[in-house]
This record gives sequence, C-alpha cells and structure tokens, in this order.
Amino acid sequence: MRIFVSQLSQHLAQLPAVFMVFGDDILLREEARNEIRQAARQAGFDERLSLVQESPFNWNDLALECQSMSLFSSRRLIELELPNSKPGADGSAVLSELAGQLQDTILLLHGPKLAKEQTNSKWFKALDKQGLYVQAVTPEGQHYLRWLQHRLRHHGVNLQPDALHQFADLFEGNLLAADQAMAQLALLAGNRSVGGDALGRLLHNQSRYTVFQLTDALLAGHSDKALTVLNQLRQEEIAPVLINWALVRELQVLCQLQQGQQQGSNLNELFKQQRIWAKRQPLYRNCLQRLPLPRLGQLLGLCGQLELQIKGEGEAPWSGLAELCLGFNPRYPLFPAL
Repeated sequence: MRIFVSQLSQHLAQLPAVFMVFGDDILLREEARNEIRQAARQAGFDERLSLVQESPFNWNDLALECQSMSLFSSRRLIELELPNSKPGADGSAVLSELAGQLQDTILLLHGPKLAKEQTNSKWFKALDKQGLYVQAVTPEGQHYLRWLQHRLRHHGVNLQPDALHQFADLFEGNLLAADQAMAQLALLAGNRSVGGDALGRLLHNQSRYTVFQLTDALLAGHSDKALTVLNQLRQEEIAPVLINWALVRELQVLCQLQQGQQQGSNLNELFKQQRIWAKRQPLYRNCLQRLPLPRLGQLLGLCGQLELQIKGEGEAPWSGLAELCLGFNPRYPLFPAL
C-alpha cells in the first residue's frame, strides 16, 4: 500500500511486517523512520538492528537475522538502508523470499527515491503486499504551505502573513533548512509575532531549487520565478551546460507539439507520444498558447549559441541564460546579441 509521510500516523495502530521508506526528502524520510521506531517500541519491538547495504554485503546474513530468534527480545525491528535503492540480483531474491516469512520481526527498508524500474520489480511487489510503501516526497503548492503552517505551530513560531509568504519563498524545496530556520526563529523571536522586515534581518536565503523547477516556471510563464531559480542555481554552482541542455530538451518537445498540432494531430495524443503525464499537461498547454513555432525556433537557436559559448570555455553565460529564460515570455524581445 502506497502512502505519503503525512498519512503514516493513520496506519500505525496495527503494524505491518514491512515498511519501505523511500524518497529524496531527507527530513521527511528520517521523521518517518523515527515515527515507525516509536510505534514499534510501543508495540513491544524492543530490539533494533540497523544495517547498510555496502559492498560487499552478505544478503544471507540478513535472511538469517530475519529468521533467527533474538537473545534479548522476542520481537525486533531490522532496518536496512539501500543507498542506491537497488538491492541487485542476490538482494532481490532474498527480499522476495523474506516477504512472506517475517514473524515477530519488522523489516524497514529505506533510501532515496525509487524509480519506476524498482517499483515494478519482483522484490518490491512482494514486500508491498506485506506492508507499507511510504513516499518521502517534498510537498509543493498548497501542500507545502500546510506543512509550513503545521511546522511553525510545532516550533511555536508566529509569522505574520507577509513573513509567511517570504519564508515560503526562501525555503521552497528545502524542508530541512526550513525546519532548522524555524528552530532558530523560536530562539530569536520567542513568542513575538514576526513580520516581513524582521524576518529578512533574522534569516538568510537558503532555498534550494532544481533545473526541473526552472523549466516548470518557464512553461508556466512565471518569468520572475524563473530568474529567481536561475540565480539560485548559479549560487549553487550548477553547471550551465546542464541548464542549457534542459532548456533545449523542453524546447524540442514544444516544437514537436506545435508541429503536430499544425499537421492536425490531437494534442492529447501528442502528449501520449511525448510521454507527458496528465499533471504536467496544463504547463505545456499554457506554453503552447504563448509561444508559436517561429518563436520556439528562435529560442532553440539561442540555445545553440549558448552551447558554443559554453564549449568555448569563455565566461559562464549566465546573462545569456537569463535572457533566454525571459524569451519564454512573448512580452520580452529576443536580443540578437545573445
């Protein structure tokens, strides 16, 4: 059964034999594990064994641990970290076999986000039937705001509406930094209500963005947000070639969608061909309405010029990338000097 971390507490009254906690959000992943540990202790699982899949790793030792009786407790929790979320052939065989054999033992697997390849694997499906798959996914949009408000109450921090908006922007995509900042605010501000000006003095910008958030902002036509993300990527020393590559990829997809529509193809069918899932389709629809095919062609040409500049080992083309991002908004002219 697949759930999110926010739903975990609803499923701990009767503990399953297997928990799988995977996701790229470090804070949520660790909190889910702590919640499971606490519930296990309350249910009489007094012993905990923690293992890490390192090279070499003897999977038979794990099987023996899961099947043997403990000297100190009749019930125990065995945790196994999969650093790359891939148990390999030997691990897959052992995990598949263990799935239906666990008695007086809870097996907790944890690690970074699982790819579709892993969730379709035999070992995952066998374990999923016996327990819970907890997805530690960083919340976005309204889910992110609700998480912030809940967490602020937990820390006893009172932010005024303008400060809450600023705080959300500062720490979008980085829950761990947000939580640390809240703990700091609790010490600095005490019970005082914190406004936007005061917040700016108390905290530094620690937001963390990804190239994918940049492309989403561009598809949505949010130029200011895109430039904010681009600036943060620059501060985090993300390679310009990776950013340019991501923009080229999105522009190529948009060109194919526009060409397909001009040839009479149904946009929904084109989305299927390009493997664009339903959640992201409104972003592409929005962008296709703003950018005609000639404009997309011009933007691709600018990407080509930037690629030559990057390969020429000249100055990093951050101003060119900024102009390119602005080019996704038809209100801005495309500068030939790019």
